Amino acid sequence: MLNLILFLIITLAWVLFLRNIFSCRLKGFEDKNKRLTDELKGLTDSKKKFDLENTQLNKTLEDTLALYELTLDICRSLEEEKVFSIFNKNLKKYIGIGDCRYIKDEADLIKYKDHMILPLNIEENEVAGYLAVDSILETDKEKFGILAQQFLIGLRRALLYQKVQGLTITDGLTQVYCRRYFLERFGEELKRSKKNKLHLSFLMIDIDNFKQFNDRYGHLVGDAILRQVSKIISENVRQIDFIGRYGGEEFSIVLAETDKEQANFAGQRIRQAIEGATIKAYDEKLKVTVSIGISTFPVNTRNMQDLIEMADQALYVAKETGKNKVCFSPA
Repeated sequence: MLNLILFLIITLAWVLFLRNIFSCRLKGFEDKNKRLTDELKGLTDSKKKFDLENTQLNKTLEDTLALYELTLDICRSLEEEKVFSIFNKNLKKYIGIGDCRYIKDEADLIKYKDHMILPLNIEENEVAGYLAVDSILETDKEKFGILAQQFLIGLRRALLYQKVQGLTITDGLTQVYCRRYFLERFGEELKRSKKNKLHLSFLMIDIDNFKQFNDRYGHLVGDAILRQVSKIISENVRQIDFIGRYGGEEFSIVLAETDKEQANFAGQRIRQAIEGATIKAYDEKLKVTVSIGISTFPVNTRNMQDLIEMADQALYVAKETGKNKVCFSPA
């Protein structure tokens, strides 16, 4: 009996010992499993984070490439209206909008009071125009602002190109065509007149006694006279006509689709307008007159250089016979 009890005690002790060992090992496995589970969760969270960052990076890359393509597309043109047309077409690919307009005149903004207005600042105090857009989501406004900056890049290029072109074709003092560009236009218009069998008249205008004004009042006054005379001439011709500064105090005009009788009417109108004007030059108020010589295609000649020489000869006659008059080259 004693042996049985001793056996049972030893067996129970052994069972308890083994149970303790297994419990320790099980706890170790559970701890290890928990650590592995935590590590797996950490790796899963990291993967989600990296996937999100990767998605955001891909989206940023796509947006950057889109902006690059948009800028590249816009900058293919140097025409202001075409630049906007390209921008507007691309804009609707990237954000949802209802209507987008390029407004040049601030006074026209009143028509778009329900639109979101974005000024286009070329320089610090210079606004080239405005973008007016409606039906744009709040979430797209920031992207619209970024895209608008790309339009502004293209717009700046177009406006700079226009400015450079303007400098190369106009006389800086009088703001009419310089002689070189005027003669190019003259040649083109003469070809058109020949092709379509149209009349064309050429006017050579000279300010009477201009040297005396320069000698008496100085070149600054002389420049003021040239500016105002060119302005008066511009106000008394049609949009289809064009004016050039031929040299010194001489101006030239091509009157498209104009015969001798019509050219005489135009010449007299210009002469009378200048004669009736008071030229304000600094502290001086002056009265000036002009003499005008006219030649006509095809009555006088079919050659551009001959038209110029004949008008110049007619101008010489006007000068020699009293000035302040219009004379024609003989047919």
